[in-house]
Amino acid sequence: MVGLPTGRIRRIALVGIDGVGKTTQARLLADALTAAGLPAHYRRNAGGRRWLDRLAVRLGRPDARRLVGRNGLMFCEALLRWLAIARSVLRSSGGVAVMDRYAVCQYVSIRRHGAAASWERLARLAYRIFPRPDLTFLLWLPPAEARRRIEARGTDSESLEHLVRSAAAYRSLPESADFVVIDARGSAAQVAARLRQHLVDRLPADPGGVCRTTQRGTVRAGRRWRGWTVALPGGRLGR
Repeated sequence: MVGLPTGRIRRIALVGIDGVGKTTQARLLADALTAAGLPAHYRRNAGGRRWLDRLAVRLGRPDARRLVGRNGLMFCEALLRWLAIARSVLRSSGGVAVMDRYAVCQYVSIRRHGAAASWERLARLAYRIFPRPDLTFLLWLPPAEARRRIEARGTDSESLEHLVRSAAAYRSLPESADFVVIDARGSAAQVAARLRQHLVDRLPADPGGVCRTTQRGTVRAGRRWRGWTVALPGGRLGR
C-alpha cells in the first residue's frame, strides 16, 4: 500500500475502455490510500450510457443511439458526465478524490462514435472548468479480453468494433502523453498491486523524506515528485 502524507495531490483519475476494471480498481485504490493513512474518496463519473440503453430497451428500441440518434446521445452523455464530474469536484473538499472516469472519457466517446469535430470542441469548452487530475492511470487490456469480461458480468454488452475504436481514441488524445499505462490483465488484486507499485516506482527518491506515525503504523521515508510525497508504510511494500 501507499500513503500520501502531504495534501498536494488531490485527484487521481482511472480511465480506459469498457471492461478493463476502472470501477473495481478505483474503489480498491481509494480503500488502499485510506488504509495507509490518507483519506481518499471514490467518485464515479459515468456518462449514463448504460442507463440510457436500458431506457431505450424499455421503450422498444435496441439501444440509446437508436432512441435519440447519435447527436442526441452525444448531448445526453456529455451533459450527464458534466453533472457527475461537477458533483465529484464539489464533494472533493478533503483528502484524495479517486475518479472513476473523467473528462477524457467523454472525448473518447465522441471520437468513438465518429461525431463531428465540433462536438469535441464544445465538450472541451464545457469541461475546461474542471481541474485536470494530478495523475491519470490508463488501464490497458486487449479489446477482445475486455469484451469477454463485459459478457461475463452480464449487465451490458459492447461490440468488439466499438472497443477497438475506443482504444484507438485513447491513444489519439493529446492528453495521452501524460497517461500512466497500467496492464489490466490478471486478477483484480494483481492489477491493484501493479497500480500501487507503479505509483511509487515512478517517483524519484527523496533522501529528505519524513516519517510519521498513524493508527495503521509507522509511515517511513517517502519519495518526492512535483511537490508531493508518497510515503511507504513500513514493511508493507517490501522496498
